[in-house]
Amino acid sequence: MSGTAAHARNGTRDAPAHARAGIRPAGRATLVGVTGNEAAQTHERAQTRTETDSLGSREVPADAYWGINTLRALENFPITSVPIAVYPDLIEALATVKQAAARANKAIGVLDAERADAIDRAAQEVRDGRLRDQFVVDVVQGGAGTSTNMNTNEVLANRALELLGREKGDYGYLHPIDHVNRSQSTNDTYPTSVKLAMIFGVQRLTEQLSLLSDAFAERGRAFSDVLKIGRTQLQDAVPMTLGQEFTGFSHTIQEDVVLLRTVMPLLAETNLGATAIGTGITADPQYRDEVRRQLQVASGLDIVTAPDLIEATSDAGAFMTLSGTVKRSAAKLSKICNDLRLLASGPQAGLGEITLPARQAGSSIMPGKVNPVIPEVVNQIAFAVAGADTTVTMAAEGGQLQLNAFEPIIAHSIMQSLQWMANGCATLRDHCVVGIEANEAKLAAQVDTNVGVVTALTPYIGYAAAASIAHTALTTSTPIATLVIAAGLMEEDQVQRVLSPARLSGIELATGAIPVVTEEMLDAAARETRRD
Repeated sequence: MSGTAAHARNGTRDAPAHARAGIRPAGRATLVGVTGNEAAQTHERAQTRTETDSLGSREVPADAYWGINTLRALENFPITSVPIAVYPDLIEALATVKQAAARANKAIGVLDAERADAIDRAAQEVRDGRLRDQFVVDVVQGGAGTSTNMNTNEVLANRALELLGREKGDYGYLHPIDHVNRSQSTNDTYPTSVKLAMIFGVQRLTEQLSLLSDAFAERGRAFSDVLKIGRTQLQDAVPMTLGQEFTGFSHTIQEDVVLLRTVMPLLAETNLGATAIGTGITADPQYRDEVRRQLQVASGLDIVTAPDLIEATSDAGAFMTLSGTVKRSAAKLSKICNDLRLLASGPQAGLGEITLPARQAGSSIMPGKVNPVIPEVVNQIAFAVAGADTTVTMAAEGGQLQLNAFEPIIAHSIMQSLQWMANGCATLRDHCVVGIEANEAKLAAQVDTNVGVVTALTPYIGYAAAASIAHTALTTSTPIATLVIAAGLMEEDQVQRVLSPARLSGIELATGAIPVVTEEMLDAAARETRRD
């Protein structure tokens, strides 16, 4: 178990990162030897292997596929207790990019077939779901993603060594940087992997949004003949059907599906071959085109190389566009959840127009209370997405010169938003929308007595007469139809036809000539009302 993964599981916040990873600080084996405990020292060496980098040598757990660079990252970044393995899309993307790089290096002759094929096989195993627990560095890290890249290089190198029949850590034969990271820099490999992971996340989110849209559309059809009073500014407006309201929810969600898909080409643009800052230093001139081709084959996506690798290496515009689009979808979904909670409020003293499925007891003190917990959790997801978008904006702006060092927090923020939004859509659909019922009797009673229906009569009796009728209806609680007929403004059959559900909801459009309404007609209506 990784240090950060173990930390997240058991909450040992006071334990240092290396302790949570099951390793000892530098020099501990020597200290054990100094005490004369030879047995303990031998046991210690048996459980670790020595790895060396430019800063010195360290002991790494013998069974770990990660190495010294990952060890230092575990010690340096005990920030969130969340390892990068929490995002399977990112791990798959990293492995896919490394696989494409190995194939490209083999194709252009800068990496021998034995090593390239072993790296290729190791990467495929990771893509297939193996070794996910070895991706242990924290999602929030300094270094522009270098820790994530090195964690990946080390895991693939050590697994490739095993596949070649060699011991982990035998870097003299197959090295994490010289071979796995050949022709690459963190600055082109990491952002490409992040974009690829985001494409996977967008695909999953759009699928869930489409299913949610379908669920609202189905409820719209079920409620197609259920009349209700629409509202503007929380005040009664004009009649509509509950089906129209739910169909509107369906259409607005589908708009976001379309918009999210328009962002995908931005994410499919790679800067592989740029290496450090976009000049392509250390990469063979053939590498850029070959790795793009190999990544396209490996991913099944239409990958294109950025026309300006200097710009592409420093720019975070695609991330801001995606983040803003996800925020837009989250805000609209939250508004729909606000509407659901309001329409279901009550059940006795609220609007009570619809009933949401009861999911759990709502109070530890009020017996029988049931709360709209599913829309509430989606509201909170939207709040988090909005905050994440602000983080992405600040991180994108904070980049300097040829590189944005803050892509790890950009990646974490957006991938969390994509993941939470997809999960939220699924739970809203499965645990709420499909089970919503209309309180038809209550809605019918509201329509019968609501003065908003008078708007449908204005083309026939005129605005002034309709306003007078509405005022009288409000003060006397007399149905609109009764007052209009009593005033002689329309015949009963005309009123019934104009106030039919089809016309009230705008499904059937029809108007008539507006007659001249006299004061005598209005006085007659008032006298009829007083007589009743």
